[in-house]
Amino acid sequence: MMNRVVLVGRLTKDPELRYTPNGVPVATFTLAVNRSFTNQSGEREADFINCVVWRKPAENVANFLKKGSLAGVDGRVQTRNYEGQDGKRVYVTEILAESVQFLEPRSSSAGERNEGGSYGGGQRSYNNNNNGNDNNSYGQNPNQNQRSNNNYTRVDDDPFANDGKTIDISDDDLPF
Repeated sequence: MMNRVVLVGRLTKDPELRYTPNGVPVATFTLAVNRSFTNQSGEREADFINCVVWRKPAENVANFLKKGSLAGVDGRVQTRNYEGQDGKRVYVTEILAESVQFLEPRSSSAGERNEGGSYGGGQRSYNNNNNGNDNNSYGQNPNQNQRSNNNYTRVDDDPFANDGKTIDISDDDLPF
């Protein structure tokens, strides 16, 4: 059996952070995901997908994402039901996020572009392993520079900038 969902979209409103009676953080948010095709009038439609994330990643989502933020979600579809206030059974389908990627720098907002003309990076990943253990990616300072970030290249760093100097590379090193 397989139940895997990968989404990229923008938050429709600020995430809601709550705590269970046992003190476990849980955040809910809705992701607007554009469809890959247009309707008959040539407009692109979107699906609005409810997402849930637990524990430390929930706190990170609440602290670093806001309405309009571009985010990637990796998780699974989950359905649940409960008895509503009117006594009727209510069914809910949502995405249980196991990993949330922050796909823009924190200062960026929906539609705002960086100097390069494309949406910025500053990508961060927060995994939701549901085992209560902290992962090294939790609690990382999003403003850490490349040298103190275990030599990972930030998405918004240009690896070909080379401080304005000519890049010395032979044709044998090119993949094409």
